[in-house]
Order: sequence, then structure tokens, then C-alpha cells
Amino acid sequence: MMGEVYTGFAPVYDSESKVLILGSFPSVKSRFINFYYGNPRNAFWSVLCGFFGEEIPKTTQEKIDFLHEKKVALWDVVEQCEIVGSQDATIKNYKVVDLQKLIDNTKISTIIINGGKAADIYKKHFLNLNVKCVRLPSTSPANVKFDRKAWYDELQRAFN
Repeated sequence: MMGEVYTGFAPVYDSESKVLILGSFPSVKSRFINFYYGNPRNAFWSVLCGFFGEEIPKTTQEKIDFLHEKKVALWDVVEQCEIVGSQDATIKNYKVVDLQKLIDNTKISTIIINGGKAADIYKKHFLNLNVKCVRLPSTSPANVKFDRKAWYDELQRAFN
């Protein structure tokens, strides 16, 4: 089965961003609402907001404001690809984003990679970046072995 070609989202960041959280590619639900981690069953917003002891913002603009306030950048490693539904395993004929440009325009000192597919693509294309990089378990609802503690521990290291 052939996937449709989709384009991902622009990065959320500003010049003060310190930590980049890098996913693979937006899910169907994220593409529908036109913003990152749009599936309410995805643990991403729960984990990130929980780490900072805050409620999950309701609107896209509130989420963007939250990310800026906390100095978190958000992007996906794939800019454009063929994909079937939300299945990372079906990503093919992809184009990667320009991570170096983002890093050059921020204070990013740590990249947290959200899940295996993002990590595989990162390793294939971005090992030349001079930034600490950590792979964490996917926050996707498809990941039954999600580890919230691993995320909290790594966020603690990244922000200290």
C-alpha cells in the first residue's frame, strides 16, 4: 500500500530555546489540528507539562507560548514523506529538516528524540551535529512500554 505525500510542521522555537524535542512526523490527528502531538492519548503534553508542574494548555497558541516560556523547541526530523496513516514504520521517500540552521539560531544544548523512528532517521542524517542527543521512548499511544520516569529524568538533566 502506498502512502500519501505529506508535509510536516514548521518548528516551534525562538532564539532562547535550550532543549529541542524531536519527533518523527505528525500523526493523522496532529495533521488534522495542524499542530504537534494532537492525539489526546499521546503522552507528550501530559509529560512535558507534568514535568514543569503545569496544566496542559488548551489552544495551539497557549502551547506555543508555553514552549517559548520553558525554552523548549519542538520539531520533527522529517519535513516531508510518504506515510500510511500515522504509522512511522511506513515512512518512506522522506526529506529531512535543516537541523543545523535551527541549532545555529538558538541556544539548544540538548536534543531529546521522541521514539525509535525519529532516532533511526537522526542517526542516518545528523550525527555530525555537535549537540548532546538522547533517545527516549515514544510518547505515542502505540507504545505500550512508555516510560514517564525516563522522560522526567532526562528533562531534569537537560534543564539543569
